[in-house]
Amino acid sequence: MKSLLKIALVLGIVISFSSCKDNGAPNYQYMPNMYESVAYETYSESSAFNSPNGLQGKEGQLPPVGTVKRGYVPYEFPNTPEAYNAVKAANIASPLDPAKIDMKKAEELYNIYCAICHGTAGDGKGNLVTQGKYLGVPSYADRVINQGSINHVINYGLNSMGSYANQLDQQERWMVAAYVMQLKGQL
Repeated sequence: MKSLLKIALVLGIVISFSSCKDNGAPNYQYMPNMYESVAYETYSESSAFNSPNGLQGKEGQLPPVGTVKRGYVPYEFPNTPEAYNAVKAANIASPLDPAKIDMKKAEELYNIYCAICHGTAGDGKGNLVTQGKYLGVPSYADRVINQGSINHVINYGLNSMGSYANQLDQQERWMVAAYVMQLKGQL
């Protein structure tokens, strides 16, 4: 009799636990946001930085007014044709000491960023020009240029050439400008 009672008790417990399971409605979860988090799209707008003055997700991402990025040296000339002509007319010289410019490094930078269009000799016959991808890249021998105008063009770009200010820091831009002037002297 005792064993029959024990079997009935165990059978009752098993039936009661199995009757609570419902495949249509899952069980309760402790902290459901950890299991089923909200999926955000990459680079999408977020309400995390919303501000009372209506800048909707922008205020927390803007730098404070008047700050300058570490390592950044402001360039005082704007991106206008008049400023380019003023820089060319003023014949602005490089702030680097000519004796301390590493021309080997300048040549490497030129070959990485400039030679693909302007050619390794500065003759305007780089790989992209000879393949017909870009046309009208001038030779340095045909141009009236100086180090200041070269630096200005590297900063902002000119015609089909884009800016290289993100790839080259200020010292590297002046080094490339010195190397271009050396190439111009050899043509």
